[in-house]
Amino acid sequence: MAGAAIVPAVTGITRGMVGQKGFNRQNGRNQAFKRSGNMIGAAASGLLGWKLGYFSVFALSALFGAITVACVLLIRPGSINDHAARGNNEDDPKSQPSGLTVLLRHKPLLVLGLALAVFQLGNAAIIPFYGISAVSNGKANGPSFVATTIVIAQGVMVVASIVAMRIAEKRNYWLILLVSFLVLRCGESLPGSSMAGGVVPVEVLDGIGIGTGLQSVAVPGMATRSLYGTGRVNLAQGAVITVQGVGAAFSPALGGWVAHWIGYSSTFLVLGGLGLLATLVLVALGAAVKQY
Repeated sequence: MAGAAIVPAVTGITRGMVGQKGFNRQNGRNQAFKRSGNMIGAAASGLLGWKLGYFSVFALSALFGAITVACVLLIRPGSINDHAARGNNEDDPKSQPSGLTVLLRHKPLLVLGLALAVFQLGNAAIIPFYGISAVSNGKANGPSFVATTIVIAQGVMVVASIVAMRIAEKRNYWLILLVSFLVLRCGESLPGSSMAGGVVPVEVLDGIGIGTGLQSVAVPGMATRSLYGTGRVNLAQGAVITVQGVGAAFSPALGGWVAHWIGYSSTFLVLGGLGLLATLVLVALGAAVKQY
C-alpha cells in the first residue's frame, strides 16, 4: 500500500516544487537517486544476508524506512505549490480541476494504461522466475544471487533515468516508452537466460527497459504532460499505477501455472509474448500518444 502511494505522492511534490517546466529534469534526477539508493541497499542486504542471515535484511529495511521518514520531515510544506502539484494551469491561479470523467475520456491515458497493463502481465514475473530457476537448480546462492541481480539492474537504471530525461527534453515520452518495451523483449530472447549466468545480461536489459528504468521517467512524464491543466494529474498517475498493478499481480500466477505444467522455458516464452503484444498495442494506438 505504501509503495503504491509513494509514486503519485513524490510526483505531486516534485511538480509542486519545480512546476511543469522543471518537472522532467527533476523527475530524472529523482529516479537516478532512487536507483542509486536501491543499488546500495541491495548490496548491503546481500552482504548482511550472506553473513548474518535473512533477519538482518528485514532489520536493514526497517532502518532505511526510518531514515526516509526523517528525510520527508525535512521538506517544508511551504515549498510545495499545491496548485501546481495537482496539475492545474500554473498561469491561472483560479483554474479549477476538470471533472473526474476526464480519466475515462482522455485517450492518451487509456492507451498508456492498456499498454502498461499488458506489459506488466508478461514482465512482472520474468526476473523472479529467472532467479527461481537458477536457485532451485542449485546454480546460485539465494541472498547473494538475488542481491547481485538487483545491484546490476539498479546500476543500469541510474544511467537510463538520466538518458531518458535528456531524450524527453528534445523528443517525447512515447519514444522512450517504446524503446523500453523493445529492449526488454531483446533481453528475454537471449539464449540460456534461464541459467544463473544468463540472468546478468537480462538484468542489464531489464534495468534499461522496465518501469523502474526508462519507464520510471516516461510514465509519470507522459501522464503529467498529457493531462497538464486538468488538475487531475495525481489521480491519473494513481489510475495508471492501479492498472499496472493489476497486470503485475496476475503475472506471477500466470507464470507459476505455466512453469508448473509445462516448464520454465515455456514460461519465459509466454510472458515474453505478452510483452511483445504490449509493444504492438503501443505502436498500433500510437497516434493518441505520440505527441507526448
